[in-house]
Amino acid sequence: MLRRALVAGAMLCGLGFCGVLQAQSAKTITLRILDGKTGLAVTPDNFLVRINHEQTEHVDWTTQNGDGSVVLKLPAGATVVAVRATYDRSMEYYVNCDAVGEGNAPELHWYPVGDVLRSGLVTPNGCVKPKAAERLRVTAKPGEYVFFVRKIGWRDRDPDGMN
Repeated sequence: MLRRALVAGAMLCGLGFCGVLQAQSAKTITLRILDGKTGLAVTPDNFLVRINHEQTEHVDWTTQNGDGSVVLKLPAGATVVAVRATYDRSMEYYVNCDAVGEGNAPELHWYPVGDVLRSGLVTPNGCVKPKAAERLRVTAKPGEYVFFVRKIGWRDRDPDGMN
């Protein structure tokens, strides 16, 4: 009986240790979302995160802090990431400015997690003309992912109005 209790205790400790190792191997990224025309910070309702070209969107991987910063915790196996944001009580998607000009169904752009962690990432801002984009130039620190968005406009909607 004592032996069984010791084995069970050792297994629980081992599982707890594995959980600690898994938590330590998670990849943490700071998100900054900026208005594509003004460069001002935007506070969305939710972030929809996808990794490794999977279809599943994860809203529970982000935490919005009181100061407006957002922390994204990715699992250890994440190699590429794509992020979208929502507004109007999560009923509308922002248009990511790196996908502007791709028609009514712009592709998600995937970015290497290793690059974001190593040197930071600022996505292209196609929401403004090149001279204006130069004026809105921002830099990212290692571990920071900065992207530009704009609210959806009438040109972005399907002809049937179902977007």
